[in-house]
Amino acid sequence: MKYRRAQFRDVESIHRIVNHYAEQGLMLARSRNAIYETLRDFVLAEQDGEVVGVGALHLVWDELAEIRAMAIAPEYVGQGVGMAIVEQLAKDARELGVKTLFTLTYQQGFFAKAGFHEVSKERLSQKVWKDCINCSKFPNCDEIAMIRPLE
Repeated sequence: MKYRRAQFRDVESIHRIVNHYAEQGLMLARSRNAIYETLRDFVLAEQDGEVVGVGALHLVWDELAEIRAMAIAPEYVGQGVGMAIVEQLAKDARELGVKTLFTLTYQQGFFAKAGFHEVSKERLSQKVWKDCINCSKFPNCDEIAMIRPLE
């Protein structure tokens, strides 16, 4: 398994994997435009030239970053691909000086295994919510807020 930064040639693969789960209501959908605009945020898992997992680190505010758009191709779930991506994103975050990671998720079990714990959404900075205005679930967000201190 190879882990690397996303490139323009990966947009369709990212779109396919993320929206596979979004169609099932397991995560939020991402448009191609949103992927292009945040392409530098993505880390990918690649097996034999095929993208099999994705995750993004989005810088939000002072020493705060979000792990978002985590999705693993169904045939690779349970093989440690997601955990490896989270750890790569956490490493990148530490190098940038991030002190706290957070995620908004429906997959609490996965993120708990990755060292996150559930918190009240009110505990997160107001800056976290700037992207929510474009979400189809706004203002009735049903995702779970979780954080992982990096210090």
